[in-house]
Amino acid sequence: MVRGTARRLTDLARGRGEPPPGPFRPGFWRSPVRGPWLTSVFGSVLLVGIPVVFVTGLLSYAAYNPELGGGNDRTPGKGVLGFYLFGWPTEPVWLYRVVIGTHVLVGLALLPLILAKLWSVIPKLFTWPAVRSPAHLLERLSLALLVGGAVFELVTGILNIQLFYPWGFSFYTAHLYGAWVFIGAFVTHVALKLPTMVRSLRARRLRDELRTGLAQTVPEEPDEFGLVAESPAAPTISRRGVLGMVGGASLLLVGLAGGQTWGDGLRRTALLAPRGGSFPGDFPVNKTAASRGIRREDTGATWRLEVEGTERTVSFSRADLMEMQQHTERLPISCVEGWSTTQNWTGVRLADLVAMVGTVGPSGVLVSSLQKGGAFSVARLADNQILDPRSLLALRVAGEDLSLDHGFPARVIVPAAPGVHCTKWVTGLRILGSGA
Repeated sequence: MVRGTARRLTDLARGRGEPPPGPFRPGFWRSPVRGPWLTSVFGSVLLVGIPVVFVTGLLSYAAYNPELGGGNDRTPGKGVLGFYLFGWPTEPVWLYRVVIGTHVLVGLALLPLILAKLWSVIPKLFTWPAVRSPAHLLERLSLALLVGGAVFELVTGILNIQLFYPWGFSFYTAHLYGAWVFIGAFVTHVALKLPTMVRSLRARRLRDELRTGLAQTVPEEPDEFGLVAESPAAPTISRRGVLGMVGGASLLLVGLAGGQTWGDGLRRTALLAPRGGSFPGDFPVNKTAASRGIRREDTGATWRLEVEGTERTVSFSRADLMEMQQHTERLPISCVEGWSTTQNWTGVRLADLVAMVGTVGPSGVLVSSLQKGGAFSVARLADNQILDPRSLLALRVAGEDLSLDHGFPARVIVPAAPGVHCTKWVTGLRILGSGA
């Protein structure tokens, strides 16, 4: 008896004999609409959407100019995974707004599709035996990394939109590493499944399926992959209904989050990504003055801006800055969480401050801030950013003095730069020479 039990356990471990009860039994899965065609439709959309999210994520990474170091490099120790191909431009001014908006909104739109794709292939997760060959093992491993990577990237990305970080690791580092793990598994999975997807899509016409109602819905032909149910139940939804439900869910998510990217007039529709100010017409704030340890007295009469150049250092009060020639630029500010706003900013050109301290051909500038306890109290701007005539040390916005939460007494605003580099509560600018 003991020997027989041991043999059965050995057979079970090797995938021989009867599969375990429950989802490992083929008859457990009975949906009549599940099959290779429906799975391939979801896969074809993801085949377009996932590369868009990945590429815009890498572009967002490049926008931080991580080669400049300091507060720009949020992923120390990243190795070859943190490469980028070019310095970030300041033209067009809406570039980062489009990049990060596309990244967030397409990512949200893909959430229902990814869940639907997982539902469509869930019988494959419970195949028996678990591993049939080396090729099957590779497929299973890629699938595990694909599913795990997708879940990790979606969960951390959505929580980042809400500024909620219930973990003990850096979102930026983990999201970058997770993206590379996921895209590696995605490429492997596509290489293994692309011929099957193309063949399955050719087996049925989308136009015909969109005309097929519930009464005419029948299972697909039995397939070699185990997606078509062996004993299907009566249909309760057509394939047209499934596609409509998934597509509608994607549009709903985009509609409930897109207002934060599309324009200030639509911001109140962004129920999934609320960002607000303290009065009507105000624009979003990620970090308030209180959360950064900024007190009103820190920004009063004792506040000074120290501009350190290669030849001399000059100190300015806010009154000194207000007496200089003022310039107004209409520029967007966009943050990695996906929100954007376009405002009229008024202040002193960064290029004018560079000229005042005698630095010729600067390689960049280190920006310091009053904020306490933050990892990015010092950021570095590139030479093209500080020399662009639209880059300002802003003192006013929308015709009013900056509020404390928006960076009073002075903040940086640079065209096409991520919002985190438009440093608030600025106290110092250290101009770096050409050899720095």
